[in-house]
Amino acid sequence: MIKYKIRKEGLNGLVLLEVDNLTIKFGGLVAVDNFSFKVDKGEIISIIGPNGAGKTTVFNIITGLYIPNSGTIKFEGKNIIGKKPQEILAAGIARTFQNIRIFQDLRVIENVLIGGHQKTNYNLFSAVFRTPKFRRIEAERTAEAIKFMQKLNFADKSDMYAGSLPYGDMRKLEIIRAMATEQKLLLLDEPAAGMNPHESLELVKFIKEIRDMGYTILLIEHDMNVVMNLAERIYVLDYGKLIAEGKPEEIRKNPEVIRAYLGGQKNVVNSK
Repeated sequence: MIKYKIRKEGLNGLVLLEVDNLTIKFGGLVAVDNFSFKVDKGEIISIIGPNGAGKTTVFNIITGLYIPNSGTIKFEGKNIIGKKPQEILAAGIARTFQNIRIFQDLRVIENVLIGGHQKTNYNLFSAVFRTPKFRRIEAERTAEAIKFMQKLNFADKSDMYAGSLPYGDMRKLEIIRAMATEQKLLLLDEPAAGMNPHESLELVKFIKEIRDMGYTILLIEHDMNVVMNLAERIYVLDYGKLIAEGKPEEIRKNPEVIRAYLGGQKNVVNSK
């Protein structure tokens, strides 16, 4: 049975993900150039940079879609380079994508249950013939999923079709489905993409709630208000190179960031 655990531990200084001198080339193009960073357990970390800076490529490497030319990636102290995406998922890393990938013709609860299917303990025969074991496990999983969504104030939407949700809730559902895989690290690829200011504010609150439950979050985001109000530390990429790192207030004032990412505007973001 899938258990949707609510983790109580917070930031404790333990390194969960450590990336060292990561480099990948596509033909003659160096997409990521000796990029190093780390994520401590319980943190919200953001990677920012202009389009084409290499941010999504970093996510693709971490999740096993690309194999880098050089560098190391350690998750909980173990090397994950060369592992298949499903192995990395099983190790404890889940991901969302910039484009929404929920099943809009299925109910919310069905989307969440799909997120945890890789950890079910029945076989294909049980699933095809809906044996008593299958029905028992599915009933237990559904009850656990509802209980889990109640913690996130989302259970009242469980019977709605995903495609009927407001856009902001679709984004939340995608994150909840990733959480349902019981992972330790959530990689969020532009979760605020396409949101209006109200939806973005709600998303900030939602992600903070997830962090307070003990999850660790690494996000890519173009909405600088979201980044500045969420991230505890920020890494800035430009043409695949790290040009700055630090706390939001440090990044906001960094002249290299202003030049490369903020277009020379010094007062475009505010923290709340």
